[in-house]
Amino acid sequence: MAILSIQSHVAFGHVGNRVAVFPLERLGYEVWPINTVQFSNHTGYGSWTGEVFSSAHLSLVWGGVKARDVIGDCEAVLSGYMGSAEIGGFVVQAVDDVKSANPNAVYCCDPVMGDYGRGFFVAEGIPEFISSQAVRFADIVTPNQFEAEAISDSVIASIDDAKSACEAIHARGPSIVLITSFKPSDEADSSISMFLSSPKGFHFITTPELPVDPPLNGAGDLTAALFLAHYLKGRDPVAALECMADSVYSVFERTYKDKSRELRLVAAQDEIAKPQRRFEAKKI
Repeated sequence: MAILSIQSHVAFGHVGNRVAVFPLERLGYEVWPINTVQFSNHTGYGSWTGEVFSSAHLSLVWGGVKARDVIGDCEAVLSGYMGSAEIGGFVVQAVDDVKSANPNAVYCCDPVMGDYGRGFFVAEGIPEFISSQAVRFADIVTPNQFEAEAISDSVIASIDDAKSACEAIHARGPSIVLITSFKPSDEADSSISMFLSSPKGFHFITTPELPVDPPLNGAGDLTAALFLAHYLKGRDPVAALECMADSVYSVFERTYKDKSRELRLVAAQDEIAKPQRRFEAKKI
């Protein structure tokens, strides 16, 4: 089965499709990447070259894929960095195409908009489109804490706040909400958590927080891809959370050890393919 992944592409480094496709393939999935942009490197460096593709360009590429009569083989759609608000319309149409061909297909929306310290870092109109449109079509949404606050129009400082924010997001459509970088006000500086709200209830999982500086780009993209991959294998969101957390932390461990600015995906590929589930998801 295949996953359609609509995200950014960089020639150097690992974000967007460059961080999602390889791990998904190592886990046994065929991946159909459609790139929303092609940049020299991720924007965290402060300068880059390249361009954002138009929705017409993406529709042309997608139309060629549909002409192969393979859409029924697509098990999921994963979307990330959009590049422009108009690309959102293409994403929604692609999701509709896939679900029309395969009603059991899943749409995982990684609502890439911004983060603490940087604020919103995407083009005008994207946050509004994600909050009002994309989330309504999603089965799974994977915001970081900043993005979860933006979508739910709330402040998240505690577990109770996270529950309320997830419930507000559920009301818009998704059955699974994963806050990918959850740090309540009483959590130690040396750890970081993820908060999951699903039909199985509320769960959180905590890992050590490595002192990487500057913060690593692409971590959220990797988290969304791996959570989706493991969820598709058994439709168990809690097991998916545990497997994903182990692999993401393993990549961070290798990256920190190697003093790399870019995620060390290739070096940590065995840990991606065979996660150990070192971290236990706790039900709240």
